Amino acid sequence: MGLTAIDLGLRGATSGVFLLIILVALLRRASSQQALLGMAMSAGGVFYAIATAPYFPKSSWWWVLPLLSGQPAVFWLWARAAFDDEFVLRRWHGVLWLGIVAFGFALTLGWAYWPALAGAGGRGLALVNLVLALSAAVQTVKTWRADLVARRRRLRFAILAINVGLIATFAGAGFAAIPVAVPGAPGSLPIALGLFVVAMLAGLGIFAIQPDLPANDAIAAFAPGDARGADRAPTARVVVDPILLRRLDHLMSVERTYRQEGLAIGALAARLDVPEHRLRQAINEGLGYRNFNAFLNHYRIADAKLALSDVTQREVPVLTIAMDAGFQSIGPFNRSFKAETGVTPTEFRREALSRPLMADVSEPQREIG
Repeated sequence: MGLTAIDLGLRGATSGVFLLIILVALLRRASSQQALLGMAMSAGGVFYAIATAPYFPKSSWWWVLPLLSGQPAVFWLWARAAFDDEFVLRRWHGVLWLGIVAFGFALTLGWAYWPALAGAGGRGLALVNLVLALSAAVQTVKTWRADLVARRRRLRFAILAINVGLIATFAGAGFAAIPVAVPGAPGSLPIALGLFVVAMLAGLGIFAIQPDLPANDAIAAFAPGDARGADRAPTARVVVDPILLRRLDHLMSVERTYRQEGLAIGALAARLDVPEHRLRQAINEGLGYRNFNAFLNHYRIADAKLALSDVTQREVPVLTIAMDAGFQSIGPFNRSFKAETGVTPTEFRREALSRPLMADVSEPQREIG
């Protein structure tokens, strides 16, 4: 009974923290995709904490389990939005979540009639959850090096590891038919502790943000702030070595170091002969970039725009221009270019090269008039 009381206490505290996160988000009128997914994650955390608690009524399993099965998809989307600044929520993401939940309902409703088939479907659903957890982990590791926000770099692995661990526990239990996979199972204290730590880390990521810092700092996807603002947001009361900023600007504007294929922040720090953490701070707090790739792409897109506007390069393929500017493939170049300018590279070139021609045509008209 003592362990059960601790279990229930941790779940109550977890629910309180998550509800406070949702309340703060609503009060701040958060509307960004990170904030919305963060509220969905928080609501899912409350549901997880309550539905998997000891003595939860077994009569509710038929609708609780399907909703629990959809939570890994929400976490996967949250991880994408939190750690990938270029992520955009699509309609098919919602369809995926609805599909998982609907499949979960089909399994629970069909269990009494086709237990063997439902068991196989449950293992398949557990496999999907593991794939989503692995995808979230890969996304976090993949974007960690380019992340310039110190708070987000510190918190991302802690929250991710615990969430992936929880998902893996439930998915593994689904494969092995372990009772902890169902609501109200005994011995669920580790699950309660994991949920409590996640809630505390999420709360720390939000409520520890200083008022003068942009809301897209730290763990903004849980957060109440609008994290989908510009990649470059001014930061108050930040003192960065001006000599380092001038040297960095010389490397990028004069020497065009951004053209180097596969340029990483470690290599750039070595060129400047400064510690990597100092360079991260200079780019993030001095120039306002949250992501190293966004910093490089600012120069690369400007380089590409000049080439696309050059009449002497009208026959040069767009791919060649992208590669010369430092991009490694056409896909990221097209996405970054359209995000920066609002048009595709081909459309930009067509408009840029048509301006001199239109001027030449209109000049005789003015003389005739």
